[in-house]
Amino acid sequence: MSTDLENLAAILDRHALRLGGETPIPGLRLTRVEAPMIIRSVYRPCFCAVLQGAKLSVLGEQAYHYGAGQILVASIDVPVTARIMEASATKPYLAMSLEIDVAALAELLPAAAEAGVSEEKAFSALHTSALEDDLLDAVGRLLNLLDQPSNIAVLAPLIQREIMWRLLNGPLGPMLRHVSLRDTRAARVGRAAAWVREHFDQPLRVTELADMVGMSLASFHRHFKAVTTLSPVQFQKLVRLQEARRMLLENHEVSAVGYAIGYESASHFSRDYRRHFGAPPGRDIAALRAMVAREVA
Repeated sequence: MSTDLENLAAILDRHALRLGGETPIPGLRLTRVEAPMIIRSVYRPCFCAVLQGAKLSVLGEQAYHYGAGQILVASIDVPVTARIMEASATKPYLAMSLEIDVAALAELLPAAAEAGVSEEKAFSALHTSALEDDLLDAVGRLLNLLDQPSNIAVLAPLIQREIMWRLLNGPLGPMLRHVSLRDTRAARVGRAAAWVREHFDQPLRVTELADMVGMSLASFHRHFKAVTTLSPVQFQKLVRLQEARRMLLENHEVSAVGYAIGYESASHFSRDYRRHFGAPPGRDIAALRAMVAREVA
């Protein structure tokens, strides 16, 4: 497997240098990083395979370490702090991620798998596992399509469907079945988390959110925190702050960003931003831009 992994890493490296992160294949992103760094973002449901280097993703107090030849699956939207642990100019961190369409995943569930889901089993939004040979083969064929643009429209959806099928039937299958079946608690929490992410700038009424997904308030609070490690209010705050950072990097005015993401007080926004990112908005963004400038140079 090591030779196959090295070959795929070389292919991904070449395309990442040519394309950047985005690719012509819908839902497929490439990551190439030449130095250890911290990345804060909201993971959407996705499958990530590391081909070179290593990464640490932290959700609440839970840490997930995965490196070359391993995968991480995020089954619902969650705000994560990640650290690229192993990366250099001569041996960059290389990974691919593929969005998971939960509705499409549900179509693949065989009846036996649906019946086998237990609500009593502890559930976490993130899980890691080995990149098994059959999944590695499918990832390789998907990456190779980047050299065959005329085949992408027809073949990419088939390979993506195969990847979802192999994930469902692999070690992380039980977790994915939890969120693919509409009436499990994990699926309901997933729908609530997705709603908060899409409507982060709106006031959060937890009672209404619980009603929307058909759960009692007490049950919703308990299971939301069990899955995401955060309360709904904490979850919304992290989503808002990460959106604020994105907006500031796009040159939005600091004074306007807090209001745009739902804060009623500019000082409250700046205080929360500093607590989360370690510096006030203006200083943090200046440091980020300087880091990007050094990497480009």
